[in-house]
Amino acid sequence: MKKRYLILLAAIASFKGYSQTPAAPAPTANDYSVSWYGFLRSDYIFDSRKSAMAREDQLNLYPNDVLRDANGKDANAVGQSNFLAVTSRFGAKVKGPDVWGAKMSGTLEGDFYATVEANIGSLRLRHAFITMDWKKTSLTMGQTWYPTFIPEVYPGVANFNTGILFNPFGWATQVKLKQALSKDVSLSLTAYKEREFSVAGTTSNAATINSTLPTLNAQLQYKGKNVFLGAGVEYKSVQPNTIFSNVVTTETLNSTSIFGYGKYADDDIIIKAYGISGGNMNNLVMLGGYTAVTSGTTQTFNPTKTNAFWIDIASNGKSVAPGIFFGSTQNSGADTAASSLANIAGRGLSSTRSIDNVWRLSGRIDFKKNKFRVSPELELTSAKWGDTNLFGKASGNYETVTNFRTMISCVYTF
Repeated sequence: MKKRYLILLAAIASFKGYSQTPAAPAPTANDYSVSWYGFLRSDYIFDSRKSAMAREDQLNLYPNDVLRDANGKDANAVGQSNFLAVTSRFGAKVKGPDVWGAKMSGTLEGDFYATVEANIGSLRLRHAFITMDWKKTSLTMGQTWYPTFIPEVYPGVANFNTGILFNPFGWATQVKLKQALSKDVSLSLTAYKEREFSVAGTTSNAATINSTLPTLNAQLQYKGKNVFLGAGVEYKSVQPNTIFSNVVTTETLNSTSIFGYGKYADDDIIIKAYGISGGNMNNLVMLGGYTAVTSGTTQTFNPTKTNAFWIDIASNGKSVAPGIFFGSTQNSGADTAASSLANIAGRGLSSTRSIDNVWRLSGRIDFKKNKFRVSPELELTSAKWGDTNLFGKASGNYETVTNFRTMISCVYTF
């Protein structure tokens, strides 16, 4: 009986040895890895005035203009408060076997902020991208930060707005090529399509989809021991309409922007600063949009210009870290007047009233212990409103309004 079993085993071994499709080697434990990360966050917010906001006042942009009731009282000069946890976040970082000599990695991240007000608390996609890294050259494909948002240089404020209105914000589906020029200097080239915010401040992306040319961004970065510097330029061409007055149109809205930023950090202090100037930067959750000129069956577009700057100075303390932020932004209008006030669109712009400028000053203290942080913050935001002229700029009949926000943010990171 034993002899028969030995003959059978020998036959099976012989059959496997001459198989035309050899068995694939079992993957090793190091071929793939997944690491989870995220945080649980709860905020308490009080505002002294109604503001342009998102998600039940979680994100405040600028205080609303004066709105007189029948008795002449300002209906927007009322206090509001809320508790929210919708910014809680989770994500996964994935690594896998090399492909064509490149180290492979990817990130998938979401939160519960939703994409529209009505769906608050629903899952929202933030990041979903793949990176191929050849040491000196890397290629990123998928949805991640706009190239004008710099992860190494953004305000450290406690407010979830991360300096929004003064600092570009949002995600875009893109292809990014980054090349190391030396040990400290790199060049990146990015082509992307707007993802989160459209030219007219809605969630529709028709204008960028209509355009066959993606937005193009180029920037240089220097990374030293304590210093991080960068500068870049961006060109954008979107097409608001494909048909106008029942006639096919190919008219585009073209704009450029330039930006620069810097960071200094050591064991005691972190200093960050950023400045940007450009047209039609509405998609970055900043002031701006466009004016339109109508002539017969033709409509042309001109971007309104926005300038913004911020600085953030904070302690690098391990357990207690105070910080201060100041930001300012200016609506400079368009070079060409609209054919009517109805042909003006954008964030902070309307056919009747528009923002001239906004500034914000805030102070915070981060109390940190292990992976838990409590951050009380005081924030003052002031906006100057005026009657809209045909250039999409405030001019006359000015009102300056201010919102005072008090908040406490509690974050537990994992």
